[in-house]
Amino acid sequence: MNYQEISMFILYLVFMLGIGLWFFFKSKSQTEKGYFLGDRKMGAWVAALSAGASDMSAWVLMGLPTSIYALGIGQIWIAVGLAVGYSLSWIIEAPRLRTFSIEANDSITIPQYLTNRFLSQSKILQLISAVVFLIAYTIYAASSIKACGTLFNTVTGLDTTVAMYLAAFIVISYTFLGGFSAVSWTDFFQGMLVLAAMLIVPLVADSMLNAENFHAINDPKYWNAFYDWREIVSGLGWGLGYFGMPHIIIRFMSINSQKELRKSSKIGITWTLIILIFAALVGIIGRMFIGFDESVNNNSLIFVVMTRKIFPALISGILLSAVLAAAMSTADSQLLAAASSFASDVYRPVIRKNNAGNREMLWAGRIVVLIIAGVALYIAANPNAGSIMALVSNAWGVFGAAFGPAILLSLFWKKFTFAGAAFGIITGAAVDIYWLMKMSHIGIYEIVPGFFAGLIVAVIVSFISPKPSDEVQKLFDAAVKLSQE
Repeated sequence: MNYQEISMFILYLVFMLGIGLWFFFKSKSQTEKGYFLGDRKMGAWVAALSAGASDMSAWVLMGLPTSIYALGIGQIWIAVGLAVGYSLSWIIEAPRLRTFSIEANDSITIPQYLTNRFLSQSKILQLISAVVFLIAYTIYAASSIKACGTLFNTVTGLDTTVAMYLAAFIVISYTFLGGFSAVSWTDFFQGMLVLAAMLIVPLVADSMLNAENFHAINDPKYWNAFYDWREIVSGLGWGLGYFGMPHIIIRFMSINSQKELRKSSKIGITWTLIILIFAALVGIIGRMFIGFDESVNNNSLIFVVMTRKIFPALISGILLSAVLAAAMSTADSQLLAAASSFASDVYRPVIRKNNAGNREMLWAGRIVVLIIAGVALYIAANPNAGSIMALVSNAWGVFGAAFGPAILLSLFWKKFTFAGAAFGIITGAAVDIYWLMKMSHIGIYEIVPGFFAGLIVAVIVSFISPKPSDEVQKLFDAAVKLSQE
């Protein structure tokens, strides 16, 4: 057990908890909009790094580099797909989503936006979306909690399950107390830490490669990025997920102005491109630096092993806190997004028939945070739950396939209908899950068929269903005009 590394971990965790307490005491009179969307007052830097940190979970430090480390640069297509998808989401989706959500009755959640976009009194879309949210976010949060447990176990020798409970307690605490503002500010600091770690570790390892610690990679397949067309299609398919990833695109809705959004997009895209490039370098340089080790591969530990081999304990403790940062910054956003969806889209309109006040809504959301975290802990602690990367890919696929087509069509197609959105979401999620369970042997990532199936069904249903009312079309025109200001 390395007490210097542990000390750095403890200091980091106390700092994160302190942010949650700060926003809790600062916001005693916090409203539902404040708890779930930060009152739309987020600045460019906080929104950009919060969106990036919410996206780049521990898989970008553990899962993705280890995949490249073990399987070769064919896995780099995941990074390429993510880079393209993330950039396009900021450039084409963010400006309109912010203004459309404002025009659509100041919506504060994605399901609420999709309902208000069509001026519908029906709650079916909110209910469908909430079900998908609860299932997918529970799996997604499990991957982050599992990463925390693996890291604690590797560094401290602490039992993995106990470590998961400890990490979950910290994340739950500041999310429970501070809401969106606490989550965004913790994500900001965590994003800076992740960036520093990703820049430092591969560059220092590369400078240390010499005859004594250089391991040649003689397998020609390792260096062939075009070895399997299915890897290319699947890797690029990851980028489709960004258009429907609620805990990321909700940041677009929280920014305080279109001017700040444009500034935020430049910061966010630059941050993510750097992270993805260096994640790939960690995998490639790590393979040459330590050679292939099956235990490293099985536990997704290439970044951890490299860091501990290169740096003294005090420095490695700081850098390894970046893994905690990556895991926690995604888990908190997932918990809050799921809680906001249940409270705003199920509890208030369906269970309480719109009779719940702000205080009741806040506590409904907080209780959901506890419930989802508990189920996620149960999944993460199950040895048969799958790897960190597998859990992330499952949840990512469902979200991208279900919500991506519906959100894009709602922002860019004036004749898109409520029925088209509902059937598109159901089809995307259903095809994604079916492909994962029955067709995964084909080797194509399930988000690809799921996304395009959802898109096709949404368009067909919109053509055959009654066209949107004049009021809905006026809302569309007003939102487009506002987005161009």
